[in-house]
Amino acid sequence: MVSVVNDNCIKCKSCADVCPVDAFHECETQLVVNPDVCIDCGVCIAECPQGAICNDADAAEEWIKFNAEQAAKCPAVNG
Repeated sequence: MVSVVNDNCIKCKSCADVCPVDAFHECETQLVVNPDVCIDCGVCIAECPQGAICNDADAAEEWIKFNAEQAAKCPAVNG
């Protein structure tokens, strides 16, 4: 499983600051998680003040797809 960001994201980047593998990418309206990099440690889920992140087992399919597609297009936050 991996983490998935939904549209509650406000781009505060608190999740990206704690991610041990730099899996977050910054897109125009929100951050997304690169599923090929995420190690499912869950640190970002606990850190998000907006409750905008969950694991893929609890995420809507549209957000799983959105994160994967956008991560391929957007630059990494800490990369």
